[in-house]
Amino acid sequence: MTQSLILDPLVPMPVLLLACAIAVLLLGLALLRGLSGWWLRGLALAVGLGALANPSLQEEDRAPQTDIVIAVVDRSASQALSDRAAQVDAALAAVEAEVAALDNTELRVVTLGDGPEDAGTLAMTALAEALAEEPRARVAGAILITDGRVHDLELAPNLPAPLHVLLTGRSTDWDRRLIIKNAPAFAILGEEVVLTLRIEDEGAVPATIGPMADLTISVDSDPPQVYSVPVGQDLELPVTLPHGGMNVLQFSLGPAEGELTDRNNAAVVQINGVRDRLRVLLVSGEPHAGERVWRNLLKSDASVDLVHFTILRPPEKQDGIPVSELSLIAFPTRELFVEKIDEFDLIVFDRYRMRGILPMSYMQNIVDYVKNGGTVLVAAGPEYGAVDSIWRSPLAEVLPADPTARVIEEGFRPALTDLGRRHPVTEGLEALAPEGGWGRWFRMVDIVPHAGQVVMEGPQNRPLLVLNRVGEGRVAILASDHAWLWGRGYEGGGPQLELLRRLAHWMLKEPELEEETLDATVSGQTLTITRRTIADTPPGDVTITAPDGTVEALPLTEQGPGRFEAQWTASQLGLHRLAQGDLERVVAIGPSAPREFVQTIADGGALAPVVEATRGGILTLEQGAPDIRTVAEGRPAAGRGWIGITPRGAYVTEDVRVAPLLPGWALLVLAAGLSVLAWLVEGRKSASRRLA
Repeated sequence: MTQSLILDPLVPMPVLLLACAIAVLLLGLALLRGLSGWWLRGLALAVGLGALANPSLQEEDRAPQTDIVIAVVDRSASQALSDRAAQVDAALAAVEAEVAALDNTELRVVTLGDGPEDAGTLAMTALAEALAEEPRARVAGAILITDGRVHDLELAPNLPAPLHVLLTGRSTDWDRRLIIKNAPAFAILGEEVVLTLRIEDEGAVPATIGPMADLTISVDSDPPQVYSVPVGQDLELPVTLPHGGMNVLQFSLGPAEGELTDRNNAAVVQINGVRDRLRVLLVSGEPHAGERVWRNLLKSDASVDLVHFTILRPPEKQDGIPVSELSLIAFPTRELFVEKIDEFDLIVFDRYRMRGILPMSYMQNIVDYVKNGGTVLVAAGPEYGAVDSIWRSPLAEVLPADPTARVIEEGFRPALTDLGRRHPVTEGLEALAPEGGWGRWFRMVDIVPHAGQVVMEGPQNRPLLVLNRVGEGRVAILASDHAWLWGRGYEGGGPQLELLRRLAHWMLKEPELEEETLDATVSGQTLTITRRTIADTPPGDVTITAPDGTVEALPLTEQGPGRFEAQWTASQLGLHRLAQGDLERVVAIGPSAPREFVQTIADGGALAPVVEATRGGILTLEQGAPDIRTVAEGRPAAGRGWIGITPRGAYVTEDVRVAPLLPGWALLVLAAGLSVLAWLVEGRKSASRRLA
């Protein structure tokens, strides 16, 4: 029970203050007049004013409250390295025992893991939430058991008591990590881009670890290459992308002896390769209705540089017009087909026939161009089966189909073969057909494929579109010169633009149009795996290797002809390796190295300002768990081998009793008595002066 004196005025406080002011004035007047009983009058006024102030004695029955110590335990991924988990368990057990030995003290334990979406260790957020759930007047201290790698220091709460950090880790810990400092998202094919890498060693690096490290680099599925590079220096790596579309560059370091983890020894960079210009050489053998469609189609794309080589007057046409009077210039055939042929991305032969304009040596150059990675598209008309067909030139070596010299002239609707429904060039084109189906074509050349893949067919299931790979290049034959009818919208037309776009991209080796692909897209921590194949048998399970080495087999579900998918939610961030048959893919869920593994050496330096502001301390658990003592508020709360908490003395008031200090009548009698006494004193002194 506690007692205290309080005032409970009988009149409003402004009135009481005014009465005090009047009393002071009256007392001053008495002094000026020389009244001998002025002090008795002052006491009477004070008693009267005190009665109005109504002094009371308050008695409280208080129940003491226990002090609270908050322990925030970091169980994030970096705390699983080395023996840190055992250190955490031992430290928590020691703290629980120490707090239990203190009188009137309770312990609140808060455990946190990795933050959402690779936010890292949110220890300050957890501490603030725990602090909000407890009365601040009872919080005697807070203890954070962590490796010091906290990623929300800006959210540190205002603590009413000391904060201490018990640091896990060992003084002998060291780690090596790979850093990608600069990597562009896009790059132009054929132009060199520079990536900046750095390899850093942190912590107590052993003397046996040399200044060089082995860096393994691989692009897509190409064989990896190993380089010996210096540690602690920025490395500028020039890269030229091998193909358009997404290029996946993988960098990895071999595990070094004794390092904490290899989770930060690898990185993946995805660079989208774009073509500055698509250089196309269109060779037209003779004017026809489809020639303008080809030209307009290629010229409509601003990214296409088109060179159109067309024969308007064949050599056998003799009309008497001098060549000097024709409004044409001599075409630089040697420059195009000898000197600069390798600069073209695609060569299109549109109804071309051998008329002596391009010598056989030039056609052999085109064959070599294809074998070295070039692409040729033949849009064939009746001339393909004639005696002057390009099939009768050296180009026949790379063409996938032979003509029979038969020309079929009848209305037919192009159709996809079973293979065509699975092939990425033609897959899904049927869904783009107008109402009533594709428009008809009226002529095609009869061909007999001896290589390649037939993806479209005409009447009587005759091959219409044949695709083939030759060496490093690709060749396609469209056995009809009536594709332009789709572009003109005849009978509803058809997807001519989409077909030719896909055909060109397949010939240019865009990865998304490869026949056998294993692809994956990431949304959060959900992985959508897509397997495309043209094989008749469905693919087997996809094997997923997680960053920690665990392996899981995932079955695929058919979503359409030649397309299989599966969804999988990752339980951890980092590099995941996918494999199905001979296909492999590396996917980064979140960053290549999660935030928890960017820096792994235990360090309390970042927490020092927050701890010092509360007079707390940072102690390493390598030396053992500290003792816990009680210290007075405002005193240093940490020392060698000990930490302190501040008892708060919090309580709950269970009962309050208020009683007047003196009864009102007693104060009234006292004030009256003092007033009468002052009158008597002043009356006697006045009489004495008269007698004198």
